[in-house]
Amino acid sequence: MTPETRTGLLAGLGAYVIWGLLPFYLRLLHGVPAADVLAHRILWSVLVVALLIAALRGWQRLGAALRQPRLLLLLLASAVCIAINWLVYTWAILNGHALDTSLGYFINPLVSVVFGVVLLGERLSRLQWAAVACAAAGVVVLTIAHGNLPMIAIALALSFGTYGLIRKQAAVDAATGLFIETLMLAPVALLWLLSLPKVQTAGLAAWPGPLLALLMLGGVLTAAPLMLFGVAARRLKLSTMGLMQYIAPSMVFLQAIFLFGEAIDPWQMLAFAATWTGLALYTLSLGRPVAPAAQPR
Repeated sequence: MTPETRTGLLAGLGAYVIWGLLPFYLRLLHGVPAADVLAHRILWSVLVVALLIAALRGWQRLGAALRQPRLLLLLLASAVCIAINWLVYTWAILNGHALDTSLGYFINPLVSVVFGVVLLGERLSRLQWAAVACAAAGVVVLTIAHGNLPMIAIALALSFGTYGLIRKQAAVDAATGLFIETLMLAPVALLWLLSLPKVQTAGLAAWPGPLLALLMLGGVLTAAPLMLFGVAARRLKLSTMGLMQYIAPSMVFLQAIFLFGEAIDPWQMLAFAATWTGLALYTLSLGRPVAPAAQPR
């Protein structure tokens, strides 16, 4: 194992473990509205990433990015997607739907595969098509059994899948991109917090000290895994990253059942089984080449 690979593995493991433990953090904020948590998460992330850019002397890269209108439009779109993702995830955890978030992030890789085919013209192998079909079957099972779409899972998978698609088109490093995204969201977050009656009358002092410290920690827990993920993505094979991305939803799944006391019915178990089968097929397919498209004569 080369030093580069070892660094990538440690960074990737760190990112996914932090994401996997995020429900513990959010459960400590029980009673705080999801929108308030999101606003704090955005504002403190701006500060954390700004300090990181300063430490890495990345102001020149930031200045170059800010002079590219197309890049700024892409990052505005990705900022909206990630804000929706964070809000849905936070609300779901605070309201006892950790299982739904786990399913969403299990589905997400297969949503990204579909986006690649539909929007980027990528080709899939038979195994990959079978993987997508399994995930779709899981959604159909839940829809028929419960009488409605699993909206939390779908919202998380689509929002994060779209975020990844947009960031794939944005030629910018992880720290600079995240800083611009959170900076764009910061005015809305600040206006939201200032609209709260208790903040209007007493400022940040209205929040109890321990609670304010937890809300500030959200900035670190938002920025750190994304930075670690960026380090890992540049150093590891796609197949390795494909395997590691199941760490976080697996951890959330186990927490939901064994620690948070969420019940899983047989239909949900069947849907998870279909999704896991799809993920196994998809992971297996990463080691096999896709047949090239026929060339016109």
